[in-house]
Amino acid sequence: MAKRNKIIYWIATLWLSLGMISTGIVQIIKMKEEAEMMTHLGYPLYFLTILGIWKLLGVIAVLIPKFPLLKEWAYAGFFFAMSGAVFSHLAVADGAKEFFGPVLLLILTVLSWYFKRYRANGVA
Repeated sequence: MAKRNKIIYWIATLWLSLGMISTGIVQIIKMKEEAEMMTHLGYPLYFLTILGIWKLLGVIAVLIPKFPLLKEWAYAGFFFAMSGAVFSHLAVADGAKEFFGPVLLLILTVLSWYFKRYRANGVA
């Protein structure tokens, strides 16, 4: 059971990290499609830089050993950012396609957070 939980943790965490790194980079470089989406949602473009930097720092916090309080803050930040993205898309009546990414990252955030106690020999 513990081995299964450790595998779930690492799969969820690695996919979460990949998703946050890729979207963070896209936001930092202000890719055209990302800038258009941010404008569509009604946010200023400087939010892209803020979100991108915090996502990259959050991935580092989640992956490095120790620092449990920092990890909790990173998971909370991921949860707030992704749930905010879902509600932002709801507010502008976007289609289901726009919800897929944020919902997937939200699920991966919760799974990684829940199973983090199994990271390495029961130590978070």
